[in-house]
Amino acid sequence: MKQEYIITVFSEDQIGLLSRITIIFTRRKINIDSLTVSASAIPGIFKFTIVIRETPDRVQKVVGQLEKVVDVMKAYYNTNEEMICQEIALYKVPIEELFESDKIEQIVRNSGARILEITREYVVIEKTGHTHETQQLFDELNVFGVTQFNRSGRVAITRSSIEKLSEFLKERDALLEQVD
Repeated sequence: MKQEYIITVFSEDQIGLLSRITIIFTRRKINIDSLTVSASAIPGIFKFTIVIRETPDRVQKVVGQLEKVVDVMKAYYNTNEEMICQEIALYKVPIEELFESDKIEQIVRNSGARILEITREYVVIEKTGHTHETQQLFDELNVFGVTQFNRSGRVAITRSSIEKLSEFLKERDALLEQVD
C-alpha cells in the first residue's frame, strides 16, 4: 500500500546532481510531491528532501539506486512519524478586502499566520505549517480573492537525537583509518 515517505539525500555541491537524482524517479514513474535542497548542518554537505507517495518496497529500491549515484554520499527514507517537517506559504490578497472587513485579520490571527507586507494594492500573508494547514488558509483567504499563492517544498529533520549522516561519516572514517 502506498504511503508518504520523506527521502533524504546527502551530497557535496555538484553541478547536474539534481538532474541525476530526479531522473531516478522519472524512470520509475514515481511522482515527486515536494523537493527541497539546502545546506545541511555539516559544512560542505547539501541535503535534498524529497517527498513521494509509494510502497515500502519501491522506496527501498529507489533509495538503493540513489546511493549508486556518483556524488551521493548517503540516502535515507523515513515516514512522516519519524520526521519533524514544515513548509512555508505566501498569500497575496487585494488590500480592499482587508479594509472592508475584519475577517481577513481574524483568519490570519486564528491560523497563526502573520502579515509580511501591506501596500496600497495588496497585503502579503505568511503561514508556516503542514501542507493541510497552509492549504486550509488558502481556502479561507481565497474567498477574498487570493491573487498569488506560493508554497515551499517540505523541510524536515529526524526526530532521533543524532543525524544519521554524522553516524555514517564516523563509521566511514573509522574504516578508512583501519585501511591506513
